[in-house]
Amino acid sequence: MIPISVCMIAGNEAARIRRALESVAGWAAEIVIVINDDVTDGTDKIAAGFGAKIFREAWKGFGPQKQSAVEKCTQPWMLNLDADEAVSPELRLEITSLLSDESRSHAHAAYSFPRCTFYCGRWIRHGDWYPDRQIRLWQQGRARWSAAMVHEKLKVAGTIGRLRSELLHFSMDNLNHHVRKMMGYSDIFANQQAGRKIGALELGFRPWWRFVRSYILRRGFLDGWQGYAVARLAAQEVFLRYAKIREAQVPAAKSAGESGS
Repeated sequence: MIPISVCMIAGNEAARIRRALESVAGWAAEIVIVINDDVTDGTDKIAAGFGAKIFREAWKGFGPQKQSAVEKCTQPWMLNLDADEAVSPELRLEITSLLSDESRSHAHAAYSFPRCTFYCGRWIRHGDWYPDRQIRLWQQGRARWSAAMVHEKLKVAGTIGRLRSELLHFSMDNLNHHVRKMMGYSDIFANQQAGRKIGALELGFRPWWRFVRSYILRRGFLDGWQGYAVARLAAQEVFLRYAKIREAQVPAAKSAGESGS
């Protein structure tokens, strides 16, 4: 055991959380999980089987929920893990080696490592999805999660070191799952940016640029048809984000015109 608290949040994740817990069981001193209060699929029972400390709370958004989990941890080091992720054996060895040397580990307040996503039967190692560095390991009290409802960020008080080994990501079950998540994220973005004026740059150039950057400049084409799908759907999500903002403004503009006539 090493002095580290694995802090997680989870909804109905019975189908995926076991892999995440197996990757930290036996070497992390503590596992703390904040579970949504409406979970009914047995996620809590699976977590309890790994000795996790479980807390049920109402959903507050990704940032506040993760911070709530952090505040319940007792170890000097924190490792954040999502239910659809797993610590690779190589990353586990790198972390344990780092934390066994106090002078080396305390050189930085936090550490990042690359995250590799398994998508439609292939590990994606190019494009916008890689190396996808995540800051997930930090000293207790040296970092805090932002209050964002989605796409939350860890705000670190100090320098950030870099580890080489990968965090494994099993985010998308299939293309349908990808499209559903894309639609949900575009809705959240549109709601957060409501009232923003959207012009030709956002609707025309931004989606095109996102595809070119991911598929050509960052060599997504080396990931086969999966790399094309990642780039193509990323561009589509960017278009949807801004198109939904424009769509929301149409009824208001129409009503204003009618009232003025």
